[in-house]
Amino acid sequence: MGALLVVSFLVMLLLGIPIALSIGASALIVMALSGMPLEALPQTLFSGVNSFALVAVPFFILAGDILAQGGISERIVAFAEATLGRIRGGLSIVSIVASMFIAAISGSGAATTAAVGSALLPQLKKKGYDLDFSAALIASAGTIGVVIPPSVPMVLYAVIAGVPVSKLFMAGFAPGFLMGGILILYALYVAKKRKYPASEKVGFAEKTRLFLRALWGIMTPVLILGGIFSGYFTPSEAAAVAVVYSLFVAIFVYKAMDFKKLYALIVNAGVTSSLIMFIIATSKIFGWQLAFYRIPDKVAGAVLALTGGTPAMVYLVIVVLILIAGMFMETASALIILTPIFLPSIAGLGGNLIHFGLIVTVGLAIGMATPPVAIDIYVASAITGLSLEEISRPIIPMIVALVLVFLLVTYLPGLSLYLPKLVYGAI
Repeated sequence: MGALLVVSFLVMLLLGIPIALSIGASALIVMALSGMPLEALPQTLFSGVNSFALVAVPFFILAGDILAQGGISERIVAFAEATLGRIRGGLSIVSIVASMFIAAISGSGAATTAAVGSALLPQLKKKGYDLDFSAALIASAGTIGVVIPPSVPMVLYAVIAGVPVSKLFMAGFAPGFLMGGILILYALYVAKKRKYPASEKVGFAEKTRLFLRALWGIMTPVLILGGIFSGYFTPSEAAAVAVVYSLFVAIFVYKAMDFKKLYALIVNAGVTSSLIMFIIATSKIFGWQLAFYRIPDKVAGAVLALTGGTPAMVYLVIVVLILIAGMFMETASALIILTPIFLPSIAGLGGNLIHFGLIVTVGLAIGMATPPVAIDIYVASAITGLSLEEISRPIIPMIVALVLVFLLVTYLPGLSLYLPKLVYGAI
């Protein structure tokens, strides 16, 4: 029955059936054939989403949409350009720095790519930057959106693994800054090689004016993350605060939001959230079946046997599988499916679950910019009109650079765990 569960799921995926239906249908087939009581199905579906931590998901999605459509991201990008644009290829650096900053608001790779791409890609083209390189750079920088907190995938992992969301968020800063740093180095190399221009000098008075215009947006991550780490509110409450604050800024301060636009954003956030919640609910049944037939334990045993129990080799196998899954599956789906399968392997090695949460998050984040299923590239493509292939070619060295950071995060756990240990003590 365990083999039937896995095989039926893979067959449905290959047939193009939506992943939530594939997960639920394969579990339902096994339940029916094994004689399990079908009355347990609705109870298990409900228990899968009956978690207070998951309240953060729709709110962070909506906050990210408001950020992109409410004039907040445009002002942040304008200030970053005035500050960093004087460097040769400075607009490339602005793209990455803006992505890192907006990542601390949106919690979403696609939202980060959309916000930065909409504001900067026309400027990059106008200044003489190659459009395919610029689109690839912003798409790859969009991966930072789910690594620097807040992060929707981290919330999902915390629910599945039973670890504190706040500690996961704290652990995301160092990997996120490393990803941004290595992309900046590559952008500087390309700018020097292709002789990209520097922007005109901006005076102190203009910088001050742009800073004051962007200040309300800059305060958003300070409010969200400061509230979480100071203990004033939980990550779920922080997500709701982020929506209220972003709405206030977009409507009353920047006056860039009307009822029609807000209605469309709420509907979009509702649809996206419902898809994620449906996947989580059906994955609860799937996970129950996996546990009942001890498939994660068997996978752990197989991985340990294949690698001789050497931690470095076990992590290498997991890293490769995560990268492959990220290439072909949507981030939330891959995380929900892979996490319970790999947790026994990590437990068998005595690994830290916070550290493993960062491994899963960073690995699947890279998948968001790795073809064929690369949501960040699709967003960049929609903004620029370039094809998937045109953006995929220049993004390859950026993906290689991000994979190097991924390996550092995997094999040097202190990079991720230093801040949580400093703030929370033992983790």
